[in-house]
Amino acid sequence: MLRIDPKELETKELHSHLLSSISPRPIALASTIDEDGNVNLSPFSFFNVFSANPPIAIFSPARRVRNNTTKDTLSNVKATKEVVINIVNYAMVEQTSLSSTEYPTGVNEFVKAGFTELESEVVRAPRVAESPVQMECIVKEVIELGDHGGAGNLVVCEVVLMHIDKSILGEDGKIDQHKIDTVGRLGKDWYVRASGDALFTVEKPLSRLGIGVDQIPKRIRESFILSGNDLGKLGNVESLPKDSEIEEFSKHHRIQSIMDSTTDGLERREMLHYYAKELLEEGKVEKAWKALLVDKLNRS
Repeated sequence: MLRIDPKELETKELHSHLLSSISPRPIALASTIDEDGNVNLSPFSFFNVFSANPPIAIFSPARRVRNNTTKDTLSNVKATKEVVINIVNYAMVEQTSLSSTEYPTGVNEFVKAGFTELESEVVRAPRVAESPVQMECIVKEVIELGDHGGAGNLVVCEVVLMHIDKSILGEDGKIDQHKIDTVGRLGKDWYVRASGDALFTVEKPLSRLGIGVDQIPKRIRESFILSGNDLGKLGNVESLPKDSEIEEFSKHHRIQSIMDSTTDGLERREMLHYYAKELLEEGKVEKAWKALLVDKLNRS
C-alpha cells in the first residue's frame, strides 16, 4: 500500500487524498448574514450531524490552502452566531456549485446562483426555498483547528427549527430517501447521487445478537467465493438452521442439480457457495445458510 506521512506531503496533495477517500460527504449549503444584513450563501462538504438531543450539526469552513484566507461564512457566523443549513439534493446541485464561486464580499450568492430567499422564523439569515430540508441554527461555538492554509474551523450549530418539504415524505410520514434525492461530494469534481440503484439497505444488528463471523464454520469463513460483506450477513443471524431444515432444503431442485452434477466433494462445495452467494445478493440469508450447510449434511 502507498504509505503517506501527512507531515511529509504538501497540504494541497494531502487535501486531495483526504477528500477522495473520505466520501461521500453530505453538503451543507450555509446561508448567513453579516452585521450589516448582507446575505451570503456557500456550500461546505465538511459537514454532518453529531447529536439529536440537543440537535447538533457541525460544518467546517476551512482556510483556503492557496493563500490561507477564510470565507465570508466564517466571519458571519462569528459575528451573528446564526446560520441556516440547507440540505442539497440533485435538483439544485449545479446551482449549489455555482454558489461556491468566490465572488467579492457583499455579493449575494442567492442572486448569482438563482436561488430564492425565504424568510426564516427564528434567525435572520434567509433559507433557500429550493432546498428540501432547511435548518435554522444558533451557533454554539466555533473551534479553530489551526492558523495555516487548509485548517478547519468547526462551526457547532444547534438546530432550533427545521423545515421539511412535504413532497419528500413517504406514506409513513418520514423522509423517503428516494424522494429527497440528496447528493454527496467526492474528490476532485465528482459528486454522487443518493437515490435509485445506488441505495441499498443493511439490516442493523441492534435488534438481534448475531453469532458473529468468528462462529461461522472455517470451511465457509475461508471461502474464496464469499466476500467480507457476505460473511457479515451470515454472521448477523441469531442461530444456524436445524438439521431437519437443511434436510428439507436439500430436496430443492437447485440443490439436487448441484449434487447430481459431480461426485467431487470440493467441486460440490464451490457450487454450493456460488449458489449461497446468489441467495445472499437477493437478501435470502436463511436459505444461503442452508445451502452452505448441505455439504456437511451430505457427509454425515
